[in-house]
Amino acid sequence: MAGLPLHNPWALAAGILGNIASIMVFLVPISTFYRIYKKKSTEEFQSVPYVVALFSAMLWLYYAFIKTNEILLIMVNSFGVIMESMYIIIFLFYAHEKARIYAVKIITFLIVGVFSLIVLATLFLVRGHEKRVEVIGWICVAFAVSVFAAPLSIMKQVIETKSVEFLQFHLSFFLTLSAITWFLYGFLIRDKYVMLPNVLGFIFGSAQMILHVIYKKKPTDCCMNKSLETINKPEKNDDQKINSCEWAKNNDMTSPV
Repeated sequence: MAGLPLHNPWALAAGILGNIASIMVFLVPISTFYRIYKKKSTEEFQSVPYVVALFSAMLWLYYAFIKTNEILLIMVNSFGVIMESMYIIIFLFYAHEKARIYAVKIITFLIVGVFSLIVLATLFLVRGHEKRVEVIGWICVAFAVSVFAAPLSIMKQVIETKSVEFLQFHLSFFLTLSAITWFLYGFLIRDKYVMLPNVLGFIFGSAQMILHVIYKKKPTDCCMNKSLETINKPEKNDDQKINSCEWAKNNDMTSPV
């Protein structure tokens, strides 16, 4: 089949595994957006990671079409564009006004403005197929790093609050697995643009998993902390009382982790 590295079975295997891992990455936020749907609020979740991920998927899709014979990249990034677009639509629907306006500004700037500029500039100002692939490749590397670095703000929040409520372990795991497989794919087909950003992907993904292990709290621990906090607080009436253990249980069930 055209576009598949049939001459290199190891590269084909790595590419297929990379597709599977990346699809799992794109599917992980479903739990987050189910939570948003149930609560009718985006809470403290941010739109930036999803907009940046959409922009990156669009760039890699453009790179794959320009390079040609990259069916594996086309497949996974087409799926990514669809999923990230759905997430953003849901976010905009349930976000409060300030968050919605901010998200629209980012979408307008990155998706409409910057992406259109990149396409027009590389098509009309860059001469030669190889040179065009090189320019687009380096742009993809830069923004792939942005995708991997996007959760840094959440990592900072985890360290400051000592809570992993907004850090998804499964997402970190599949990001790390995806980085490993795509690094191998890029190495085997000698595509440095696919290979290089996944080194950082592995580092950031591993760091997020380590933070999750360090700051993950069991519901029983939360109950104990809540009980200690209420010892010196005045008694509330029946309508205001909250069962700490029940709160912890429900919070764990609705957590995106």
